[in-house]
Amino acid sequence: MNEIDDSQAPLLDHLIELRRRLLYSAVAVAVCFAVCFYFSEQILTFLVKPLLAAGQKRVIFTQIFEAFFVQIKVAFFAAMMLAFPVIANQLWQFVAPGLYRNEKRALFPFLLATPILFIAGAALAYYVTIPVALHFLLGYQGNLGGVQQEALPSVENYLSFVMQFLFAFGLAFLLPVLLMLLELAGIVTRKQLVGARRYAIVAAFAIAAVATPPDIGSQFLLAVPLILLYELALIAIWFTEKRRAKRDPGDTETTEGETAERG
Repeated sequence: MNEIDDSQAPLLDHLIELRRRLLYSAVAVAVCFAVCFYFSEQILTFLVKPLLAAGQKRVIFTQIFEAFFVQIKVAFFAAMMLAFPVIANQLWQFVAPGLYRNEKRALFPFLLATPILFIAGAALAYYVTIPVALHFLLGYQGNLGGVQQEALPSVENYLSFVMQFLFAFGLAFLLPVLLMLLELAGIVTRKQLVGARRYAIVAAFAIAAVATPPDIGSQFLLAVPLILLYELALIAIWFTEKRRAKRDPGDTETTEGETAERG
């Protein structure tokens, strides 16, 4: 029991600590929002580069306040990403005192891997999937039965389009973290995940069909990484199982004793 930093803290103390962590997180988001709002035009310029590369030179706004609220949305999304390390740290600071040393060692790598995988997924969406989708969707411009068909996307619709891709790919790349946490918690086993591989492949294409435009290229660009990440999670779980199997019996007994004391 001495491994727990604050073991028998009253409920009120936990609520006060939670309020303090939420306050720190809110302050971090507010500060990042102020900075991102100041640079919102530069951020929006970065986001529209795939549109420019696809040959679209103009966006419009159909409501007077639309351009202003787009800047607010851009600043908020950027602030959430920028403040994520602080939010994750505050969450860790709140949860860590109630964890045993081995639980801290097990969860800390997942905390580090989460932003890295999210950024990797968002980068794949920005540099690969969004340009492919834009070239496909903007390819419908031209002469249509004697009428010139031209794309005039609004800035808000384009922002929603980009954010949908960034968050869909970012969250999808967290699949290995989710599966490894489920296995660590004893909810699923590697054998069950291996047996569900065919369903995972179908689910990957179903998620890709919902999260991307209806072109096959964009769907494959999300579905294939999801399948590869699923296989990567199986490999990582196999390594963790081997590592747990090599632990000394004394460590296993200690873990079981800690679980009994907590219960």
